[in-house]
Amino acid sequence: MNRGGSSPSAATNYLLCTNCRKVLRKDKRIRVSQPLTRGPSAFIPEKEVAQANTVDERTNFLVEEYSTSGRLDNITQVMSLHTQYLESFLRSQFYMLRMDGPLPLPHRHYIAIMAAARHQCSYLINMHVDEFLKTGGIAEWLNGLEYVPQRLKNLNEINKLLAHRPWLITKEHIQKLVKTGENNWSLPELVHAVVLLTHYHALASFVFGSGINPERDPEISNGFRLISVNNFCVCDLANDNNIENASLTGSNFGIVGSLSELEALMERMKRLQEDREDEDASQEEMTTRFEKEKKESLFVVSGDTFHSFPHSDFEDDMIITSDVSRYIEDPGFGYEDFARRGEEHLPTFRAQDYTWENHGFSLVNRLYSDIGHLLDEKFRMVYSLTYNTMATHEDVDTAMLRRALFNYVHCMFGIRYDDYDYGEVNQLLERSLKVYIKTVTCYPERTTKRMYDSYWRQFKHSEKVHVNLLLMEARMQAELLYALRAITRHLT
Repeated sequence: MNRGGSSPSAATNYLLCTNCRKVLRKDKRIRVSQPLTRGPSAFIPEKEVAQANTVDERTNFLVEEYSTSGRLDNITQVMSLHTQYLESFLRSQFYMLRMDGPLPLPHRHYIAIMAAARHQCSYLINMHVDEFLKTGGIAEWLNGLEYVPQRLKNLNEINKLLAHRPWLITKEHIQKLVKTGENNWSLPELVHAVVLLTHYHALASFVFGSGINPERDPEISNGFRLISVNNFCVCDLANDNNIENASLTGSNFGIVGSLSELEALMERMKRLQEDREDEDASQEEMTTRFEKEKKESLFVVSGDTFHSFPHSDFEDDMIITSDVSRYIEDPGFGYEDFARRGEEHLPTFRAQDYTWENHGFSLVNRLYSDIGHLLDEKFRMVYSLTYNTMATHEDVDTAMLRRALFNYVHCMFGIRYDDYDYGEVNQLLERSLKVYIKTVTCYPERTTKRMYDSYWRQFKHSEKVHVNLLLMEARMQAELLYALRAITRHLT
């Protein structure tokens, strides 16, 4: 593209839509009609979530008991499709935000803002700006990081690494935070901060993966609202991305294909179960399968990313709006594949060497009492949660599928389980699902309704929300394991 006499920085004002190949201005805003029904999610029909909330009085009780905002927000409404899990989630979140702990209440919300800003999650940022002010936070801090105390600013590096490349965290990062003179962090304070950072990075994945709508939209006027098109092209209007609250059931498109897709998945699960009983793969073979899956994850690329121009001409990261960028440094820093082509391999994190159950749990509980129990309950709940159904099928053991989803996330973060056959991931997770998982986990701000709709087309929305809960908790646990391992190494 000939930019003539434009300055080198001019290119950074544009990006390319991979759907229609149109060059877009980053700061452009367009008017689109306001949907008649909003609902808590842009991906899930409003009536499905509403039915869950009216049927289950437990949700209202949980909100009264554990919600910091005191209202049934959109995240809670969508999570209420799984009330058992919701209780574990709200209890642990309430504990880290409101109960006795090393950090002052306003600091907790400011750390949540810093974490959400790594993924440009305006939903969570807005929520915690309100909470920050309600708990006595200094309004000036909301002008950006240059207005906050140095010790909070010092969290920038660990926030950045945890959010995008947690495997790079070392004991040196920990030492730098706990040994910086007057701005130092105590270990209990640091563990509290790490729990908050990992929680809100992962929750941003859930927000984008579930298409959570804003709680309120102040820019609505005369039935129209202004939206930024920095990660949004006009062609998306035709594809129903991030705008309309359309129902999957409103179309018969792909029903036949998706039915056979479902039957094929059921058949593969059955065959894998039988093979498990017959096969006794060697440890070498298991290692080879993990390395193969790790390398293959390199080629799972988000379909809605903007990678068409060379990096020298156009930034290939999503554009950061100024109201978000004030809370972070190095906004261009993002996820890079753990197993990058042509680069020296980083050592794989062998899960058996540092597990949540045997190592992370006790360290967290020792430094920040009781949060370990609450997090452990939440991890166990999401991992074991099942209704023994798959779409229209009942009495199905879905443990194999749940483990594949959880372990695939950890695989992308370089974590390997010696006792798991990674060949199962390829058998159970179709390519469109892998693209969705990688996007929601690694670049959540790029998730679109098209991606959400593209996998498991015959499954219920509640089942897809369950997938998002698994991805969220797997991501949080992966980040925590790397951070806690670094803290353990600092202590030994």
